[in-house]
Amino acid sequence: MQSKTVERWFVLRDLKRSNAHDRAYSVLAERGLNVFTPLRTRIVTSGGRTRRVVSPVISDLLFVRDTMEVLDKIVEEIPTLQYRYARGAGYRQPMTVPEEEMDRFILAVRSSENVRYYTPEEVTPQMFGREVSIVGGPLDGFSGRLLKVRGNREKRLIVELQGYLYAAPEVSPDFIRIEEK
Repeated sequence: MQSKTVERWFVLRDLKRSNAHDRAYSVLAERGLNVFTPLRTRIVTSGGRTRRVVSPVISDLLFVRDTMEVLDKIVEEIPTLQYRYARGAGYRQPMTVPEEEMDRFILAVRSSENVRYYTPEEVTPQMFGREVSIVGGPLDGFSGRLLKVRGNREKRLIVELQGYLYAAPEVSPDFIRIEEK
């Protein structure tokens, strides 16, 4: 059983409709919690007006870094907010993400204005390109594989958040060093 007083990145679900105004990630951020939700900008036309809308990539997925003790009270208070539970990990064992993995993912996502996201079901082995390391720039020290998608001209590094999401931030070719085998 996990300690309730240790801060971790917990995986939560927001069951509100995708067009709701007070989504859980904004409510929790207003309360001062450390919240991360991968966001994307979409162009939406409604009533003849076109506007940009920022919305979560996966509408019910959010990550919150705090203690279980604090989050239990908030989850109890907000009826549309739930923990995601790990299958086969015991009764009511909330899913967590390791600190280093989450920090790496957040840094990668925030390093580029142009990030593409993929769910684990969308990623195929053919999408993984050459093994590279990044030297310089915002992703200095990262290593991984380039995204290989037909017709894609930009270079993108694949960064995985184990079992939840893949991000592919754009990387300048000047910073890419191909790994020798």
